[in-house]
Parts: sequence; C-alpha cells; structure tokens
Amino acid sequence: MLSRRERYAIEVVKAPKQDPTERVYNWNEVYQPYAPEMAVLEAQRCLLCEHAPCMRACPVHNDIPMAFFLLGQGDFVGAAERFAETSNFPDVCGRICPQEKLCEGSCIVGASKSPVTIGRLEAFVIDYVRKNYGYPPRRREPPTGMRVAVIGAGPAGLAVAEELAVFGHEVVVYDMWPFPGGLLLYGIPNFKLDKEIVFAKIAYLQDLGIQFVSNYRVSEVEDLLKERFDLVFLGHGAIKGGEMKIPGEDDFKNIYQATEYLVRGNVPLELVPEYWKQGNVRPNAGQTTIVVGGGDTSMDCVRTARRLNPDTLVYCLYRRTEAEMPGRIEERVHAKEEGVHFEWLTAPVRVIGNAEGKVSGLECIRMKLGTPDTKGRRSPVAIEGSNFTIECDTVVLAIGYSPETDIPEQTRGLKATSWGTIIVESEESGKTTHEEIYAAGDNVRGADLVVTAVAAARNAAKEMHDRLMHIKDRRARLADEAGGL
Repeated sequence: MLSRRERYAIEVVKAPKQDPTERVYNWNEVYQPYAPEMAVLEAQRCLLCEHAPCMRACPVHNDIPMAFFLLGQGDFVGAAERFAETSNFPDVCGRICPQEKLCEGSCIVGASKSPVTIGRLEAFVIDYVRKNYGYPPRRREPPTGMRVAVIGAGPAGLAVAEELAVFGHEVVVYDMWPFPGGLLLYGIPNFKLDKEIVFAKIAYLQDLGIQFVSNYRVSEVEDLLKERFDLVFLGHGAIKGGEMKIPGEDDFKNIYQATEYLVRGNVPLELVPEYWKQGNVRPNAGQTTIVVGGGDTSMDCVRTARRLNPDTLVYCLYRRTEAEMPGRIEERVHAKEEGVHFEWLTAPVRVIGNAEGKVSGLECIRMKLGTPDTKGRRSPVAIEGSNFTIECDTVVLAIGYSPETDIPEQTRGLKATSWGTIIVESEESGKTTHEEIYAAGDNVRGADLVVTAVAAARNAAKEMHDRLMHIKDRRARLADEAGGL
C-alpha cells in the first residue's frame, strides 16, 4: 500500500477532452472516458483521510476514500458498489455535480495542487462496471403488499422509486413526458450526459419491478390515493420557466423557454412526438442566438446553439459580473472554448421584431452593481442612457425555474409557498402537510442540483418505508381483531 507521501507525489491524471473546434460539430460528451490504468493511478492520489472532508461535503455522503482505495487496488466492482450504497446516480452526479464546490472543493490534496478528480472517477467506475457486468445488483426485500405512486420520473422520483422497490413495495411512476427520465433525459444535453446512461438506468429500474406510466399528467393526487395507493410521493420538479416581463416578449416567433429549446434541440425525435407532429422539431438556428441568464441551464443553451449551427454567433447576457454567476465555472470555460460571447452587466429591456413576426433584435441596457445588502449581495442597477441593440434571430430565456402549481392547488390539505414549492416538515423526512403525501427535490427546494434532490429523496424514502410498514401492521391488527369477533 502506498504511503501518503507517495500518493501526494503522484501528478494529476486528467480525463481527456474533445477539442473545442471539433466538439461543436457533434453531441458527444466533452469528457472522454479514463483508460482503466489512468483511473487507477488518479485514484491513488487520494490520501484516504480519516476525517474525509470530501465525504462530508457530498450531499449524499459518498464514502469517497474507501471507493478510491478499492479503485486504486484495481477493484472496480468494489468501488462501484461502495458508491451505489449511498447514491442512486453516481454515473450522473460524477458528470454534472459542481464538484469544485462540493467534494473536490474540500479535497485536502487541492489545498496546494490539483484536487483528486473525484467526479470523473466516480463516473468512470460506474460506467466501467455497468458496461462489463451491469449495475451493482441490490437485494430486494420480499413483497410487502404496499403500493406507492410516484409523480415525476426525474432524479427525485427515480431515487425514491428505487429505494422503495428495494424495500419490497410496489411502485408506479407517473410522468408527463413520453419516456421516463425527466430532467436527466429532457433537460441535460448529450454533451454533458449521454442519454444511453438514462436508458440503462430505466431498464435497471424496470428489472427491479418498477412500473412506469408515461404521457400522464397528474393534477389531482387524491384520485391516486383512491386507487388503493397507500402513499404518494411528489417529485414533479420545477419546470416552469421565468419570464423577462419586457415589451415584445410574447409577440414574436423564435423566442424560446430554455426547456423547450433544449428538448427540441437535443432529444431524439421519437421522444418528442408532440413537436414532431407540428412539423417544426428543431429550434431556429440562424445567424445570431441570444441566451438570457447566467446559470448552468443558460450554458446548456448557448452550447446547444453552437451545435445546432456551428456558424451561429451566440451571446450570453447576464445582468451581473462573471464573479456572481451561479453556475459551474467548468461550464463557462467550455462555453468560452466553444466560441460563446458573454455580455456581462447587461439586461434586456425590449424585444424587437420584423414584419414577418419574427424576433430581429434585443434592446439591452448596461448595468452596474449597487451597494451590498445585508447578505452582502449587490443588486444590479441600470445605467441610464446606456441602451444598445443586438441584432438576432433567436432568443432563449434561461432565467430560473419554479414548480407548476396545479398539484397543490387541487389537493386538499397540501400546502405550498407563494412560489409554488411544496411545504415539508423537513428535508430529512419529506413529510408534507397531507399525511399521505411526501415530497422532495426541486418542487420543494426550487431549482437546484441533482445530488441534493437525490439526497432528500433517499431521506423521504426511509420515512415512507417506516410509514408503510406502520400502516401494514395496523391493518393486520385490525384484521385480527375483526376475525376474533
């Protein structure tokens, strides 16, 4: 076994990447897989810290040191099984988590040199085992006879469904899209997450006995409870896009919400038949595309625009500076590498259209940052007289998401905030104000990370299992008492 000094002396082994000038012409993942020997060597850079700050910084608390000890010994299966003990999506989180703010940001090695590339190794080991042996199997408990309806086939819904199925409960997942996966399939582009990973996970969950009902929009949850479901889990996410609320926003063609733009831009046609039937599947990809917003979704949109037409001039407008941008640094780096232009301290004030009813420009205004508020955040303030116009033929809005409000509005006893997020007792329980309904994920927190949705969903699944077994025991007692009369 290597000493810590020997481990610290190993230089970082970076995962290979596609060249930017080539990758804008394809939809393949930017990062290429580690070769096994490269992964083993990079895993050996882990110092196997007893206090494991990386593990504490991970929302699902992956046992990273033990996983990398096993990987460093060449035990790929053992490492994959260790990740699978705490995470339902290590291959997804390894690709899209903001590791620089979580595990890698807490890595001791990173104090003086490049941190261990935790995310890429996590993705590698699950990919390797899945392709060669299948997902690490989980032992399913005997059937309990209890039934759960899960609304939403995104990260939270799928995580809850898997955990409850392993506990032995019957699970049916309802989703409005034609195929399960939610955000993972319809929101995240292929160049970040290959869709084959999502397809493989759904097949695995089906093998666990989970049933999926697609093209089904649930609004009245109590109808499901009447159908002899014992509990319902809400994981419908936050898919309602924000609005600029400026003149012309609703008046012209080729202005898209981010979700529609990403779905039309990168999802296989058979998974979006409603767009295919309209005869205009792909979004407009003309001479200039402007994306408004500064989060990871905006980076997905600008990079999608570059792939829809590599000759398109693509702008990203953000009303603060780069230092305030909430998304991953890595995503901005990739966007800049791919030729995206950034306009910082810029906000749109009016959409301009042409005689054909199509967008032709965006009038903008320069901003400056005002004095900090009590939390230290500086709000952008418009600079009078600084208006200017950018000619364009496509505008994409990526300015935040909130949950749709149909479910709380139509479910008696289910309370939500003014933003539409479901009120829960705590993220450790997922209990809502309706005793038969639990919730976790973006429809509780607002738009956030996949890993935080999974962490909360796993907590909710444990609470739901305890509740289900309590219900089952109570029914058994009542049946015994009735039989004894």
